Amino acid sequence: MYALSVTAKSRLSVTVDADLIAAAHAAVAAGMAESMSAWVNDALRLKLDHDRRLRGIDDFIAAYEAEHGEITEEEMDAAVRSMRERAIVVRGGKIVRNGVADSERTGAE
Repeated sequence: MYALSVTAKSRLSVTVDADLIAAAHAAVAAGMAESMSAWVNDALRLKLDHDRRLRGIDDFIAAYEAEHGEITEEEMDAAVRSMRERAIVVRGGKIVRNGVADSERTGAE
């Protein structure tokens, strides 16, 4: 049997940008959210999780730099270059590496 966790709810009055209200209404109308409150609750939960993850990354970087020294611009540039060189991009169902489709590289279709 699954344990249910019930979270206490509190009423909240806020001012929200009109485009966000329209997006929330559209989500409810499309059945993507049970209600405006549920949509806002989900958005706040996502923001909370996002901020928690960012704090975790900050803590990781701080610990890494405490042990190995500050990460330099040159090291970050080298990491970006390395990632771009290893990246596999898919465009139109074709794998593209360094701007050349694999089918062009091998002569296959």
